[in-house]
Amino acid sequence: MKRIQQILFLALLTLTAIPALAQFAEVRGFVYDKKTGEPIIFTKVFLEGTSNGNASDVNGFYNLSKINPGSYILSSTGVGFDTVKIRITLKPGGRITQNIYLTQKSVNINTVDITADKTENLTETKVSVAKVTPKQINRIPSVGGEPDLAQYLQILPGVVFTGDQGGQLYIRGGSPIQNKVLLDGMIVYNPFHSIGLFSVFETDIIRNADVYTGGFGAEYGGRISAVMDITTRDGNKQKLSGKIGSNPFTSKLLLEGPLSKYEEGKSTSSFILSGRTSYLERTAKNIYSYVDTAGLPYNFTDLYGKISFNSTNGSKLNLFGFKFTDQVNYKAPAAIAWNSTGFGGSFVVIPGSSSVLVDGSFAYSGYDISMKELTSKPRFSKINGFNAGLNFTYFIGKDELKYGIEMLGFQTDFQFTNAANTVIKQEQFTSEIAAFTKYKYASNRLILEPSIRAHYYASLAEMSIEPRFSAKYIITEFVRFKLASGFFSQNLLSAGSDRDIINLFYGFLSGPEDAPKTFRGKPVTSKLQKARHIIAGFEFDVTNRFQINVEGYIKKFDQLTNINRDKLYPNTDEYKDKPAYQREDYIIEDGVAKGIDFTFKYEKQNLYLWATYSLGYVSRYDGIRNYNPHYDRRHNVNIVGTYAFGKKHNWEFDCRWNLGSGFPFTQTQGFYEKILFENINSSYTEQNGQLGVIYGQLNLGRLPWYHRLDISMKKKWEFSKNNVLETTLGVTNVYDRNNLFYFDRISYAKKYQLPFLPSFGITMTF
Repeated sequence: MKRIQQILFLALLTLTAIPALAQFAEVRGFVYDKKTGEPIIFTKVFLEGTSNGNASDVNGFYNLSKINPGSYILSSTGVGFDTVKIRITLKPGGRITQNIYLTQKSVNINTVDITADKTENLTETKVSVAKVTPKQINRIPSVGGEPDLAQYLQILPGVVFTGDQGGQLYIRGGSPIQNKVLLDGMIVYNPFHSIGLFSVFETDIIRNADVYTGGFGAEYGGRISAVMDITTRDGNKQKLSGKIGSNPFTSKLLLEGPLSKYEEGKSTSSFILSGRTSYLERTAKNIYSYVDTAGLPYNFTDLYGKISFNSTNGSKLNLFGFKFTDQVNYKAPAAIAWNSTGFGGSFVVIPGSSSVLVDGSFAYSGYDISMKELTSKPRFSKINGFNAGLNFTYFIGKDELKYGIEMLGFQTDFQFTNAANTVIKQEQFTSEIAAFTKYKYASNRLILEPSIRAHYYASLAEMSIEPRFSAKYIITEFVRFKLASGFFSQNLLSAGSDRDIINLFYGFLSGPEDAPKTFRGKPVTSKLQKARHIIAGFEFDVTNRFQINVEGYIKKFDQLTNINRDKLYPNTDEYKDKPAYQREDYIIEDGVAKGIDFTFKYEKQNLYLWATYSLGYVSRYDGIRNYNPHYDRRHNVNIVGTYAFGKKHNWEFDCRWNLGSGFPFTQTQGFYEKILFENINSSYTEQNGQLGVIYGQLNLGRLPWYHRLDISMKKKWEFSKNNVLETTLGVTNVYDRNNLFYFDRISYAKKYQLPFLPSFGITMTF
């Protein structure tokens, strides 16, 4: 109880930091699309003739405070929208709410717009974060004719993708379990389908996705590597509309519309529903029989629904739910099935008498996976629980004070049988509570964001105090230096096996109470997994159209807990003479990830070029050996290009080329025959044994380099403003590169990733 009181006290302390601002005035509100009522994000709002300005957030909210009383022109403009100017009068201590409605431009003028990115670069620290929108996702050549967030994430600097089958994202040296994924504030435990080309998130429902590759602020906790925070959009507030689409991989349907029709200045409500299902297992038999005559054994279904209520002052409530399923049926090695479900809500409250913005979320989500193999016993993993958070944001001129509290609880159930036929299992409930405070200081040249998080892990009876810091120094309008650092912790660990040929089993365990007591000859005083980050870099605006971003990083993983897959004996007094690494269920590791990322972006009206180069190094020490994990890719290059042409720019050509150095793997030293004695009558002189593998040093070898070119061509037919037909012709692996997926040690057969793969997709918007 004392720990909880300490956390609550930390949150309440921040109230004392709010200065008396009675002599100043304040204006706030939301920026909306005048036609649809949809919030317009990252749009600049300012008072003409002053330095007082800010950008709207992910909800379209803006706030200008510490304003001297008087009359002003409130101005707002966004890319693709006409400028709006509103005369306002502010009294001492006055506070007004002024929503802004922007009209889409009817004619595109050939001038360079100051983009939302430029505004953010000058007002936010923006260290190791990529903001992803549906527009950006659609610029990537889509495998199967379906643009997807999973495919876009692969081009981000510092992100490594391990394969088309069972591929996961490894972000700057962190494993997938060390990445937190949020959907409207709800935890999603597995965001990717087994065929690694698709996420569970339908592109058309996404408003914005913030991907933090490291150094994130204290508002995020419970993970030690990265965060992906996804916000969905509201449904159409004007009329019933939707989209239907089909391609060789999937079919989808989206419906949206008003529950109460949108009128400027009035309360509204709307809904949005999306569904997607794959039928690749059936279509591949005819279309891609050269890949596998039996078809590609992947099936998945994604369902998502959301209802939004919006008040006249911008306060809102969202209620949502999802169900994602995935099935893989490899007839020889394994069959896998998983389900992910969740429901919850999020809200934004704008108190009329206070300068505070209140937002929060509450949700329940669960995930279970089972795997059946011919050569080993079944394994399964379940996790389910709740998470809830409440945040308060005060705007003090260009400065911001934010604080909040977060609570979560979850239950894990796991069972796994290792190669030595030893069962490892866990069933545990844990709860956590955290509080944070964060202050943003902004001057003309300097932006500082110190923050601190106090995270109490109840099941482990352990508190983690995590200071964090980010900063940006604006050397000139075109050159900026940025820095971030911090401490991070988590309780969850992965139930997967890094030695699986096809690593599709993605399960969870909570941090164990019976972890090893010593590591590197020193006592282990904490049961948490811990990391430290430091990141530094530069932003260069070479021109208004050409930007360069450079970031160097070090992630020091001070303590990692993993399943001990070398366990041979029960951890009892009977076997106390055996080495600890042969008895204990878990092992302790540490390691480091370091590297440098380069990003180049060029953008004009009809041309978009994006290029990244990442140099990375990842190492681990497990108490016995130093090794490079299987996702340690030294070099990674991505080049993306988009060109729109035609009288109405209704044609679009997209291409992506990826080059990556080879992943580490464990080489084969030799073979032996393993005789199984089933009973006392077994005859070892007559029966045939099984072929066993003698492995070499862990991950000492390297696979060949990977490279692949994908292209797509899109054409739009506009029958009316609201009825648009789009066709997509795409080719994956244009020059049919044989990229090695794995090498079967017994049969010596080489298994490759996706070959030359043409596709055709069609969507109708109505």
